[in-house]
Amino acid sequence: MLTVLALLCLLAALLPAGLAVANLLVLRSPEPEPGGDLVSILIPARNEAGNIAGTVRAALASTGVPVEVIVGDDHSTDDTAAIVTGLGDPRLRLAPVPDLPEGWTGKNHACAHLASQARGRRLLFIDADVTLEPQAAAALSAHARATGAALVSAVPRQRMDTLGERLTVPMINFLLVGYLPMPLMRRLPNPSLATACGQLVLFDREAYAATGGHGAVRAFLHDGVRLAPIFRRAGYRTDLVAGTRIATCRMYDGFPAAWAGFSKNAHEGLATPRALPLWTALLGLGHLLPVLLVLAGLFGLLPPEAAWLAALALALSLATRAAITVATREPAATILLHPASIAVALAIQWNVLLRRERAGAATWKGRSYPVGGA
Repeated sequence: MLTVLALLCLLAALLPAGLAVANLLVLRSPEPEPGGDLVSILIPARNEAGNIAGTVRAALASTGVPVEVIVGDDHSTDDTAAIVTGLGDPRLRLAPVPDLPEGWTGKNHACAHLASQARGRRLLFIDADVTLEPQAAAALSAHARATGAALVSAVPRQRMDTLGERLTVPMINFLLVGYLPMPLMRRLPNPSLATACGQLVLFDREAYAATGGHGAVRAFLHDGVRLAPIFRRAGYRTDLVAGTRIATCRMYDGFPAAWAGFSKNAHEGLATPRALPLWTALLGLGHLLPVLLVLAGLFGLLPPEAAWLAALALALSLATRAAITVATREPAATILLHPASIAVALAIQWNVLLRRERAGAATWKGRSYPVGGA
């Protein structure tokens, strides 16, 4: 029985290992090309005084393509608006966001308003904590032209300064690179293979309007995950590229903020009665149980063949994490933290699922929304 369990662990560890190899072979940073249409860099901001100056300056420093930068001040109660106004660049505009209508979430409403103010052929939405490299807008725009993709997204290089961030944030890239078959994503138009990262996503303006843009997901919190399948169902191509060399983001400033942020996204992610048991089995067998079996083997509590299978599963799990860590330029310390990161991720998802009926709402940046949207 224990040998069969250890074998299942090995098989579960093989899945992300194989997908990671295939994905890392095709996941590349786009290269900029000179020229191109105007790119509107659109930044929704609500109480972002600590981030907004650096984010806007980096966007204005874009090279290789003409840009305009529009910041949507979403009823900030800090100095966000004053900081943006004080930067004084003719390519920069502040767009106060109207009052939030019923049935909308805050970010989607702000993004829709920003799109209505933009003049560019390409709409590049970035979060207020994302710092673009100078070539980012040109590279994403060039990739969209070359591939015909109406939506191009990337996960920025994630900056993690605390242990709490290193326990939580690496799961973004691990789940994408370890469990999304990117070669199939590019070959097949299936909407279920489409995803995007809301931190950094470029749209073709005409396709954005035709699909309804953020208005099509107005009641939801996880815009990136929701929009990409909508574009594919409408017949548009979407793509995901490597973002580690084109942008940087520090999502959270510690464990409490990370727990709250990932809990907010979990409402529309893995924390469903159908999905979470499957993901718990996949992640638990492939990355958590091998640790326990290896420890049991060290104390002589396993048959030798089970101990070897468990050790191989654990080595494969950590090797997969290491390969993704190197490719995405994340801190090396996150490799050994990997089993703990899996445990924390599952704890967040189960906490959200078990509290869903009682809580009834997700709260973010001072606003509460019905769970799962309307």
